[in-house]
Amino acid sequence: MSAKNRTVSGALGGFLGFVGMSAVAGVLVAAAVTPALALSGMTATNTINMFESLPDYLAIDQLAQKSNIYATNADGSPLLLASFYDQNRVEVEWDAISPFVKDSVIAGEDPRFYEHGGIDLEGTVKGVVSTVATGTARGGSSITQQYVKNVQVQKCEALADEKKRMSCYDTATETTPDRKLKEMRLAIGVEKQYAKDDILRQYLNIAGFGGTVYGIESAANYYYNTTAAGLSLAQAASLVAIVNNPVKFQLDNPDSETNGVANGYAANKERRDYILGEMLKYQKITQEDHDAALATVIEPTITEPSTGCATAGGSAYFCDLVVNTLRNDPSFGEDEVTRMANFRRGGYEIYTTLDLDLQNAAETTMKKHVPKQYGDWDVGGVITSVEVGTGRVLAMTQNKDYSQDPAVTENNNDYTGINYNTNSNEGGSLGFQPGSTYKVFTLAEWLTQGHTLNERVDSRRKSDWGVFKNSCEGNQSYVFNPKNDANEPGTNYSALQSTIDSINTGFIGMAKKLDQCGIATMANSFGVGRADLKPLEQGPSAVLGTNEVAPLSMAIAFAGIANNGVSCSPIVIDRIVGGDGVDMTPPQTKCTQAVTPEVDAGMTYAMQKVMTEGSGRASNSATSPKVPMIGKTGTTDGNKDTWMSGASTKVATVIGVVSVTGDINQRLVDDWEGGTAATARHRMWPEVMSVANAKYGGDAFAEASNKVLQAVQIPVPDLRGKSMSEAASTLTSAGFDVVDGGVTDSEMPAGTVARTDPAGGSSASRGSTVTVYSSNGALKIVPDVVGKTEAEATSTLEGFGIVKQEQDVTDPKQVGTVLSMTPTAGSGAAAGSSVTIVVGKLAAGAKPDAKPDANGGGNG
Repeated sequence: MSAKNRTVSGALGGFLGFVGMSAVAGVLVAAAVTPALALSGMTATNTINMFESLPDYLAIDQLAQKSNIYATNADGSPLLLASFYDQNRVEVEWDAISPFVKDSVIAGEDPRFYEHGGIDLEGTVKGVVSTVATGTARGGSSITQQYVKNVQVQKCEALADEKKRMSCYDTATETTPDRKLKEMRLAIGVEKQYAKDDILRQYLNIAGFGGTVYGIESAANYYYNTTAAGLSLAQAASLVAIVNNPVKFQLDNPDSETNGVANGYAANKERRDYILGEMLKYQKITQEDHDAALATVIEPTITEPSTGCATAGGSAYFCDLVVNTLRNDPSFGEDEVTRMANFRRGGYEIYTTLDLDLQNAAETTMKKHVPKQYGDWDVGGVITSVEVGTGRVLAMTQNKDYSQDPAVTENNNDYTGINYNTNSNEGGSLGFQPGSTYKVFTLAEWLTQGHTLNERVDSRRKSDWGVFKNSCEGNQSYVFNPKNDANEPGTNYSALQSTIDSINTGFIGMAKKLDQCGIATMANSFGVGRADLKPLEQGPSAVLGTNEVAPLSMAIAFAGIANNGVSCSPIVIDRIVGGDGVDMTPPQTKCTQAVTPEVDAGMTYAMQKVMTEGSGRASNSATSPKVPMIGKTGTTDGNKDTWMSGASTKVATVIGVVSVTGDINQRLVDDWEGGTAATARHRMWPEVMSVANAKYGGDAFAEASNKVLQAVQIPVPDLRGKSMSEAASTLTSAGFDVVDGGVTDSEMPAGTVARTDPAGGSSASRGSTVTVYSSNGALKIVPDVVGKTEAEATSTLEGFGIVKQEQDVTDPKQVGTVLSMTPTAGSGAAAGSSVTIVVGKLAAGAKPDAKPDANGGGNG
């Protein structure tokens, strides 16, 4: 910008003009520094030569400004969540500063500001003499010189290294003639580059007003709860007074004995009144204005600025994730220290992905259903919602109050600085076991490897599951005895049944046919890893959800399942505007095809049935409006942690009630709002997803193909009475897996096949497991006695206990005849066991048939 409002007239005119007049320059510069030369031993000529050799250019970097994090209201307006700063500064333009401020600072600090060329020679001479005499820098500096000094100090403040920063600061503020000469030379350079109004504006934006308050706008906000443009004359003079000596004149220590409420802020008032007098002297204000301002009592309205995520209330943990996103992203600096320094000083305007409608629903339901703590149980509640297809985090909250102050969090479980929703590098959490919600990754791998939903596996409960394949860590044998939550008695569940009813042994049976490394890799492909950043554990127990993971990563996974198998990494920032007003590139989501659309359609088919027929029905039925939804519940051992995870095609939400510390059975906690702690998830999830469904809607999921629903159906042969080896050979040849079910009571000869599951004569998909049970020969075949007389039946059933029941009949031919029997003929029963026969008895009122006479005619 071009310079303006400068003059080169008068015996003490602009120093820039004198430098241009070489003959006079030497004399005047010598005059200006002669007191210093006398003491330093330097000659005037040497000083002039040194002065002219100094650089006259001062690169002015962007000032440190506070950064703001916003959410967006439904009407598109920004809502401030939190601000961050090392220096509380908001830069403003010329027209946003009250003329009272401009006149105050010129009258009080540099009355000849618009007349000199950067150096007020009269004031400088006085200042140098005082500096040399006292050893302390005193007065005499023009506004431009003060601005130069502030710029140099700000450059020091920007250094991340503490040692370098302090060394720089000492150099910028040392009380030596050499530093003063450099400052003068640079002031002349600034005046060459900038117009007077620009220098004054930048000075008012850079000046310190006490503590961390910098710049006139923040000073007006902080001390008087107004803007720089809205300051009154008395307020403007009071704030400008602070600049002269921020520690002595600042107005936020009401208990000060020298400058507090009791004495009317006497120190500040004295300086303020001096400035008002100077303004009157230089005809900047009228006598009337002067007298009114002089009579005005100093009454600051201290307004603490929003600072840190704690000011974001229930959104504090989302805010914390935003900060950690900036901390971890290399595009914001070469290391964490630099990134955070850039953030706290860079004046970023950060517009986040937070959906305030969903966030308010999440905060409301959390407060309603999950206490901050429950007796000795340090309970945790988490809610995370993610937009399907974009990875945008729409809601995030937990049941604790946010604080990063150890003094607050150490002995009060109501507070924590740990974000339970995120990984350790994004908020400090080590994660939680997701329980059966993790089973979706085994389902994904199952279908990816060509298995189908109706394919059955060995689902018997047992302690020795044998060897599990693991291509990463080597095959291993595991001895453990998982049980099913509802003690399901089946031995050959299909993958679909296991998903709908969350059958543990069914999923272990599925995992037995898969590569454990493949299941872990599948979880990774959907964006799920351990919250502590270590590799996922790959033992079969991990299939049931024993890895500690972050709720946010599970929400991302469910969003990926709802997105035709395309998983998108989480993002929390939509837009960043830098301190210079230029848009910066925010972190971008990365989307990957975790499974094929065909496999994904099979997953969503099964997971929709979880919501309509299985463990997710309670959440599904309470959600309104209705849209197609997928889901999966999860409960860890001992009901310690409970989860509800699900999604529409638009929004995925994960809700958990977890044990931060302590060990409690949530089903026994029955005095919570609406029921037990274990069912709180089914009261909370619908309240969030109802808002999501109303706002975002939801489409139908892709239809699953027969390829993933049903494999080729093969008849299961009837092998009863066959040898076990013959049965195994026959089933294997037909394409089934064979499991020996052990010995069972049977009427078949000992050692032969007693029965199979599925039973002979039924059908099962190719690759399914058929369990074969061998006979111990302990049962006898029950003979068929239906149609026989009671006497004949009794004789035929010799060796069994007979229980007789009678049934009225009207047909005389059925009287005394066995009508039915239990057990049925051909089945097996233990010797001596009871067989019930039902014998016909003539009903009351019924008449037996008449007997024919000898001649063949009827009677009468």
